[in-house]
Amino acid sequence: MDTKELLKKVRKIEIKTRRLSDHMFGGEYHSTFKGRGMTFSEVRQYQFGDDVRNIDWNVTARYNEPYIKVFEEERELTMMLMVDISGSELFGTTNQFKNEIVTEISATLAFSALQNNDKVGVILFSDQIELFIPPKKGKTHVLRIIRELIEFKPKSNKTDIAQALKFLSSIMKKKAIVFVLSDFIDEGYEKTLKITGNKHDVTGIRIYDEREETIPNLGMVQIEDAETGKLQLINTKSKKVRNAYAAYNLERVAYFKESFTKAGCGVLDCRVDESYVKKLLGYFKRRG
Repeated sequence: MDTKELLKKVRKIEIKTRRLSDHMFGGEYHSTFKGRGMTFSEVRQYQFGDDVRNIDWNVTARYNEPYIKVFEEERELTMMLMVDISGSELFGTTNQFKNEIVTEISATLAFSALQNNDKVGVILFSDQIELFIPPKKGKTHVLRIIRELIEFKPKSNKTDIAQALKFLSSIMKKKAIVFVLSDFIDEGYEKTLKITGNKHDVTGIRIYDEREETIPNLGMVQIEDAETGKLQLINTKSKKVRNAYAAYNLERVAYFKESFTKAGCGVLDCRVDESYVKKLLGYFKRRG
């Protein structure tokens, strides 16, 4: 992709996702992810309905009338986007690939954080850490993240979620808001996730294609495993084959949901042909 085409693509995503974060997600994001605590701001005269626990007795004694301490939310947070860029993310049978939806969701979340003056960092992973962008503020930083999401080419096609979570724990010492965007074609990450979930506010966003749930009756079909490159001839006429395919997918989805729920983390499913806007808003509202 040449520079002109890349910039055009970045701009298109910026316009779409920034509008979403400005008009819809900014406020929802703010109320869902509260700041770390409250900092003292000022004192003012007591008004009916104020919490009496906030009365400043020293000032009250000095002026002979009740004054209360006013606190402000200590808002600055750090959002980490953990994005799976393995081979299976390049799958899509409708009008969009999974990685395109991942890019749009990531950009929307990043702009929501930017609007609330929070830092955003990114970990692009396969079965290794492909790229780490340290958390920073600012529009230029968010545009760099979008650019990397569009054009970054992974060294590996495989997935290792546990490895990515371990890396996150090693670099993030303070609590962060963490979104893991993947199709979760992986297992063996539940223990690491539990440790991560104890320290950070984690949400798993599973992006999937309807063809990963069921396979149509198309006769003999050669399929390629996007993560291993292995070719296999399968008979889709066979009900047994179709059922086994569906069962394997259900097992993987159940593992994802169970692992995240048990670790006290949030779970969100988004099919490529569905509106991620509705899904995200619904999730924020439920949590808010």
